[in-house]
Amino acid sequence: MEKLSLDALVRTHLEQAAAASSGRSATTVHGGHEHTLRQTLLALTAGTELAEHDSPGEATLLVLRGRVRLTSGDVGWEGRTGDLLAIPAARHGLEALEDAAVLLTVAKKG
Repeated sequence: MEKLSLDALVRTHLEQAAAASSGRSATTVHGGHEHTLRQTLLALTAGTELAEHDSPGEATLLVLRGRVRLTSGDVGWEGRTGDLLAIPAARHGLEALEDAAVLLTVAKKG
């Protein structure tokens, strides 16, 4: 069994995001490309966006810290610390409304 501290990872990656020109930092915390299930921690500084993109499979976004806005077309959902957002199967994007960290969980299509 493997155990890790998401709080510690959030702190580390928010610091790295603040220092990065892209305003973001990420790490895979479970699984990976060779697995069906993948969990990735993403840290974004306020105002940083992930451009609209396709979903590789069924996915959720758990807001670990801060506030984000998930959009798909003309529809948007705001997530705050502790919120779980189901990511639509359609193209979607993400914006950090304040410094934020999220846990992206994806179950790839078979």
